[in-house]
Amino acid sequence: MSQASKIYVAKGRKVLEFSPTVADKAVILKEVMGRSGNLRAPTLRVADELFVGFNEALYASNFGK
Repeated sequence: MSQASKIYVAKGRKVLEFSPTVADKAVILKEVMGRSGNLRAPTLRVADELFVGFNEALYASNFGK
């Protein structure tokens, strides 16, 4: 997580964007963890960005289609 420049967390239609250098680590961990205590799926690392959770619009805007 400390190596990512941006972290995008998708929760349904809502997308949260974090900058790990600025955001509190506890806040980021709370958002990326699922109810079971595991990392939410899917989780993708693309270059220096981390995508957690699924949101079709987020994926389309970043990966094109």
